[in-house]
This record gives sequence, structure tokens and C-alpha cells, in this order.
Amino acid sequence: MNRGSEPTLIASVQRALRLLEVVGQHPGGITAKCLARNTGLALPTTYHLLRTLVHEGYLAKLDDGAFIVGEQVAGLHDAAQAQQLRSTIRSTMIELREDLNAAIYLARYDDGEVVVDEIVDSPRTPRVDAWVDFRHAAHATAVGKCLLAGLSKDERTDHFRRHPPEDLTPRTITGLRELVERPAPALVVDTEEYSLGTACMAAPVRIADLPVTLAISFPVRKLATTRDYVRPLRAAADRISRSLAVAGDYPSRN
Repeated sequence: MNRGSEPTLIASVQRALRLLEVVGQHPGGITAKCLARNTGLALPTTYHLLRTLVHEGYLAKLDDGAFIVGEQVAGLHDAAQAQQLRSTIRSTMIELREDLNAAIYLARYDDGEVVVDEIVDSPRTPRVDAWVDFRHAAHATAVGKCLLAGLSKDERTDHFRRHPPEDLTPRTITGLRELVERPAPALVVDTEEYSLGTACMAAPVRIADLPVTLAISFPVRKLATTRDYVRPLRAAADRISRSLAVAGDYPSRN
């Protein structure tokens, strides 16, 4: 690479980041003089950068004059972990989309509502036309039915009290007894209950205290081949379950 094509770097930003790195290596704190010595920066420059970093919350100054990592860094760390988790989950969804040639959905049941957090589709695998909000169509979608299966009967009853099931297509199931009492299978399928011409399959994602599901949608004409979808869908749901278990949290977009 010739000099003219090298990126323009801002030296003060590089110095500030180096200070953050060194402070992070000293859990008990480190003084400005030691920081200057460790980084090779002039002491006046070190003080100037430290004042700025403290003002912005990236460092904190202790009573004895030592500097420690500030709350802003903790926030960045949490955000980075959440973004990495979302990236890992999305990669799994992309692989599943390519494997099954179907649109992929990740959804949760949170605070009494169905929330679709992620959709991975493409021009050749378009998402279902959400002509009715998924929050009001849990009874008619594999996504919603799988999530509701993770609730108690009382919670399902409460859901349908707030969102009475309505006929969305001639194939929509609206009977409360069946929707509330009938146990859902481990893998849920809806056949044109939400949208004519479209079928959907959903598998539970295992995470404590939060119903989550991974689902696919595809043209109903492919129903005859759905048994080929079962193993990849379950495997992807298990991979996401393991990612969430390691992270210890769900990457909510709220």
C-alpha cells in the first residue's frame, strides 16, 4: 500500500484508547504518572486526555488519585456482547434460510404480547405479508401457537381475552377450547391459517422464563416436503438455545 492510500488516523483518539487499555489492565486503579510511563505519553498530554475521559464517563478518578474504568465502558461492553449475540443468532438464521429456502423468524412472548425480533428473508424467500399484526394473530400462526405453548392455561386464557381469535382465512382455528386446552406439539405447523398460500413451522427455543421460537414460512405447495425441514429447524433452534444459555440473556431490541 502506498502512503497516499493509507487511512488517516487521529493520534489523540489512538492515545486515549491506549490509556483506556492500560487502565483496564489495572483493576485496582493506576495513577496518571504510571499511565504516562506505561504509554510513553508526555505527562501533560496524559492529564489532558484523562480529564476528557473522566468528563465523558469512560474513566473515573478515585479519592487517592488513581484512575479506573468508568460506567460508559461497562455500557459499551454490554452493548458489544448483545450485538455479538445478535450477530451469532442471525448467522444461524441465514444458514437456515439458505438450507431450507424459506424465510426465517425469531420471536418471543414478552409482557403479554407476541414480539417478532428478527426476520431473515430474501427476494427468493420473501417473508409472509403481515397483513394482520402478529400480536393479534397468535391463534393463527405457528409463531404465536409455539409461544403460547410455553404459557400456562391461565396465561393463554388471558391472552385470548385481550386478543379474541378471529377468522383470518377459512382455515383459521378460533375455538377457545382447542386453543387453550389442547397441548401444542413440540413442532407447530399452521397451514394457511394466517395467509392463504402460506404455511409456517415453528420450534421452541429453550431459555428460562421467556417463551421464544424459531420459525419458517414457505409456500403451502411445499407442505409435502416439510419432513425435510424438521431436523434443520430443530437443530438451528438448539444452536440458538445454546447461544442464549452461554450469554445468559435474550438480545431484546427494546
